[in-house]
Amino acid sequence: MTGTIGRVALVTGASSGIGAATAHLLASRGMRVVVNYLRNSGAAHEVVAGIEAAGGQAMAVQADVREAAAIASMVDQVQATWSGIDVLVHNALIPYAIKSFQDMTWEELGGKLNDEMHAAFAVTKAVLPAMAEQRWGRIIYIGTGLSKRPRENMIALGTAKAALEQFARYLAQELGPQGITVNIVASGPVEDTRLADEFDDAHKQRQVAATPLGRLAHPADVAQAVAFYASEDNAFMTGTTAAVNGGMSMY
Repeated sequence: MTGTIGRVALVTGASSGIGAATAHLLASRGMRVVVNYLRNSGAAHEVVAGIEAAGGQAMAVQADVREAAAIASMVDQVQATWSGIDVLVHNALIPYAIKSFQDMTWEELGGKLNDEMHAAFAVTKAVLPAMAEQRWGRIIYIGTGLSKRPRENMIALGTAKAALEQFARYLAQELGPQGITVNIVASGPVEDTRLADEFDDAHKQRQVAATPLGRLAHPADVAQAVAFYASEDNAFMTGTTAAVNGGMSMY
């Protein structure tokens, strides 16, 4: 991981779950980490404090990644402190409805699609100039196995993330000549996340039974895949999807 020392990584939605685990891991490998959050200032600053206590560097920055002006302000703050952003981990969870298609309105489905893609579009646009100028960058989007393997009542999330994943592949093709890789980490069910709390224990046990490795993912499992994609070690993988699901779905 030698070449990652001192790199600046922006992790959106980093106050808890996968984002927090990723922020801790990237910091432990020598990156300076921007802990983006929407509302939970206390949790974000706890992540920063934990990173600093372990000898790392981090800063918490509030921004709604659905708003271009808020993103621009966040990037300006980072540039004023640490210069440009080298690594983007777009993890922020955009709210969505958990219900059947028959019970869903267009505002719910279309709103999720719009917000998901607008956030990815806006945050990527904001970090890209610095990456293009130095001809090096790492972009990682957090996806989900639901984009390929449907599950009851998850049509809004699965459809929006499928769009995000194809968006990432187009970017990978366009940005590769500039030394920028774009990849996706698609997790299966993950413990200790907001989505995991939506389902009861019986549902979780069915998921565990369907997983060859015999458990659900932890946020740290997902963070490990992100950290590889963010590193110098990933010199020749772009437009790919890492399925972090314990074998629940193989593709």
